[in-house]
Amino acid sequence: MRTKKPLIILSLASVLFFIGCKKDETNQTNTTPITLQTTVQANVSLGGSSTLAILAGSAITNTGNTVITGDMGLSPGSSVGGFPPGILNGVLHINDNIATQAKLDLTAAYNDAAGRTSTDIVALSGNIGGLTLTPGLYKSTSSLAISSGDLTFDAMGNPNAVFIIQIASSLTITSGRKVFLIGGAQAKNIFWQVGSSATFGTTSVFKGTVMAMQSITFNTGATLDGQALARTGAVIMSGNTIVIQ
Repeated sequence: MRTKKPLIILSLASVLFFIGCKKDETNQTNTTPITLQTTVQANVSLGGSSTLAILAGSAITNTGNTVITGDMGLSPGSSVGGFPPGILNGVLHINDNIATQAKLDLTAAYNDAAGRTSTDIVALSGNIGGLTLTPGLYKSTSSLAISSGDLTFDAMGNPNAVFIIQIASSLTITSGRKVFLIGGAQAKNIFWQVGSSATFGTTSVFKGTVMAMQSITFNTGATLDGQALARTGAVIMSGNTIVIQ
């Protein structure tokens, strides 16, 4: 019988402050590093979805001057609207073999990320703005938000370091909030497993691969370095910049 792995609960009393850690000078609000994890997480294989900047289940819609760098896929839906005025610097796949396989591979990747565990997994809750996350596995049993403060990922000098964030419900980034990468962290190694839907506020700046069970919504001017992959719902855009990493 498998035994449950313990969670390390994040609290103000357990947070470690790293003296002398070099920070992104544009990110003065991020002053709370998280306890270091010793378990190294392997990368999440995206398979056929790895070339898609956007992947949706039901529909893809856009208003405004969205620019997407990377391919775009839709399956099993068939409705794609707003291109033009949106610009796709890539190939559109609607219910072809590539889109169908990408959805299968997204399901496998989502389940892989959702099923990860470790002896030093760190629990997160509520607003994670103002935190600095180091490599490893993070878990929320409800929703997460980046609201009061920005979020930093610190790879601590390892460009291959993997970050996995398991979220049972929704992910929300409020207007103007940003995600910063330091210490060699790369957007392609950050995986957000979202149990329901993800919403990006106006002019927010986000990093990583978002794998949402339902929908992904980008409000006006939001940008993403990474991928927006929705399993069952729509991807909705409004004058955004999305660049696959």
